[in-house]
Amino acid sequence: MNYLALDASTEACSVALQVNGKTFSRYELCPQSHSLHLLPMIDAVLHEAGIKLAELDGLIFGQGPGSFTGVRIGVGVAQGLAFSASLPVVGVSSLQAMAQLAYIKHGKKQVLAAIDARMSEVYNGYFVLDEHNVMQAQQDESVTPPEQLKEHLSSVVTAPCYAVGTGWDAYSEKLSDQAGETTGDHAGEKFSALKTNEGSPDILFPTAEAMLAIGKVKLQHGQGVSAENAQPVYVRDTVSWKKLPGK
Repeated sequence: MNYLALDASTEACSVALQVNGKTFSRYELCPQSHSLHLLPMIDAVLHEAGIKLAELDGLIFGQGPGSFTGVRIGVGVAQGLAFSASLPVVGVSSLQAMAQLAYIKHGKKQVLAAIDARMSEVYNGYFVLDEHNVMQAQQDESVTPPEQLKEHLSSVVTAPCYAVGTGWDAYSEKLSDQAGETTGDHAGEKFSALKTNEGSPDILFPTAEAMLAIGKVKLQHGQGVSAENAQPVYVRDTVSWKKLPGK
């Protein structure tokens, strides 16, 4: 089965193509210029693999959360390509993709992903590897202030977990303070791995290759939908604007 994955949900823009078991990919950090890079990247991997879009079996896209604009660009490109080639599509969470990348790169099986959501909040999700070697969310993804993250996840985090995502860089002091706390029920020990990544996490952004690993399983299990039903997942659907002092 041959699949194409694409993602523009964060500062990174990436595509990955699987053809006859071989993977072709492109990845670039290009904040605010995804619309200029995404289609050329797709053309490049299709050309390298010597395959046409219509010969694929499905398309995988990064559904968010992340940049509102980036997510919309990714979904729009996915819809356009899927319409043109009559392909089923499936969305993959950017948080889940980073957790999957932690398993691919480091063999981590319990991962806490946090993306800087601006406005002093982080998009977050806790993931555990399943029997199909796919990271699965243990509760709904959410957006919370970083200082409330441990309290928010304490009921589902069952063991020390690995930290990924830009949230740890953006709010390192607040999150490291939480990781260092200990309580009578040893809740602090569950989060001990948040301070043992040796500084900044090496996985800051999702990749299309990680989404490919997740999305192809979903497509093979019949979870693909038609192009018009491809939907973004913003997690935070509304933005509250705060009036600046003196304005």
